[in-house]
Amino acid sequence: MGKPTGFLEIARDDHGYAPVGERVKHFCDFVIPLPEPKVREQAARCMDCGIPYCHRGCPVHNIIPDWNDLVYRGNWREALDVLHSTNNFPEFTGRICPAPCEASCTLNFNDQPVTIKDIECAIIDKGWAEGWVTPQIAAHRTGKRVAVVGSGPAGLACAQQLARAGHQIVVFEKNDRIGGLLRYGIPDFKLETVLIDRRLAQMQAEGVEFRPNNYVGVDISARQLLAEFNAIVLAGGSELPRDLNAPGRELCGIHYAMDFLTQQNRRVSGQKIMPDTEILATDKHVVVIGGGDTGSDCVGTSIRQGACSVTQLEIMPKPPLHENKLLSWPNWPMKLRTSSSHEEGCERDWAITTKAFVGTNGQITALRVSRLEWQTVNGRQTMLETPNSEFTIKADLVLLAMGFVHPIHEGMLRELGVALDERGNIRAETNDYQTSLNKVFSAGDMRRGQSLVVWAIREGRQCARAVDEFLMGSSELPV
Repeated sequence: MGKPTGFLEIARDDHGYAPVGERVKHFCDFVIPLPEPKVREQAARCMDCGIPYCHRGCPVHNIIPDWNDLVYRGNWREALDVLHSTNNFPEFTGRICPAPCEASCTLNFNDQPVTIKDIECAIIDKGWAEGWVTPQIAAHRTGKRVAVVGSGPAGLACAQQLARAGHQIVVFEKNDRIGGLLRYGIPDFKLETVLIDRRLAQMQAEGVEFRPNNYVGVDISARQLLAEFNAIVLAGGSELPRDLNAPGRELCGIHYAMDFLTQQNRRVSGQKIMPDTEILATDKHVVVIGGGDTGSDCVGTSIRQGACSVTQLEIMPKPPLHENKLLSWPNWPMKLRTSSSHEEGCERDWAITTKAFVGTNGQITALRVSRLEWQTVNGRQTMLETPNSEFTIKADLVLLAMGFVHPIHEGMLRELGVALDERGNIRAETNDYQTSLNKVFSAGDMRRGQSLVVWAIREGRQCARAVDEFLMGSSELPV
């Protein structure tokens, strides 16, 4: 543990942000990290809990009390080793994970959890700065070849683990650059691509081969991979967006959130966007439908593009400002969450349903919406439209950020004929990650459905062990 009385003597102290007026002028990271002495002081707050609920709350089971203690004592190199023992990419989770570990922290019972996410980020950033993060090249090669389809966090974690076990790994990516959602789904102001690129360089040094512009099921046959490789891992993510089929859906100016976000990431990286496909919020009244992280990313991106106004709508009722700890802790609580993007200037409204998209000359001009009343019937929440509550919201650009239904079935999945579960995801269990086809595995959102980056990393690591066991009969990779 850290300092035995640290949690009594030291208050929680979070990282800072650049002022709103400055940070909305660019798409770069705007977090102001705590100085090293402050990070060590925050690590000192970690208690000797007996049962470390933070460890239980973290999907990759980070050994949080151990590296908190090591940071408190100044043993940063050892802290990095402990952190890497469970997490391949802590610089990603330290920036974009919602930190369920902090919700599970014992000190969260008083709304003062240990700043676990900040400490994690400080450890890995110091590791890179000091040159401690180096390739871990396998001592021997097995001669087995594994194809990983998809280069998001699940695919990359799986590929890195299998390469370190000595297998020859080829990662196939349909886009022109490697990284999946990390590169094209998360705004640069939350995760700069330089962080991705340096990890990819490490993985290449470890023997991983990347093949961008290879869309399996379109550019290359999935059956061809079955013939060429000893095993295949399907980690292509959950990419079919949920639509909103209200009257007027065909109007111009209504787009899926991921098309909008992906295009901006390409713009930041210097790629050319064709004028006839360009989606921009500049000088427009923007309405974001969907209250999750993707919706929040649309808010921050729209503000940086110079939107006239940004409104975010959510169909669910407004969550409470504070959760009931006696009912929720140590589980992830349902409560109101305000992101840095929301703080930059956004109107938010809850319990709203879209009745119709309204337009002129084929272009969206407004939304016709109504308020909802939520009632609990037989233990389930049911929504009823509030009588006489209809109103309109001005809109020049509407972004649909209502989540994803399941992976895309056309192409690779249809060609392979893998079995799907009742939600349309690939059917595979977490004991072996095997699909219905021999030597074909699946991990991440393609298997579990839309989820968090930290869950993707966990599944990628566990799937790698399952593949290693399949190929070699046993595995020394961590669970």
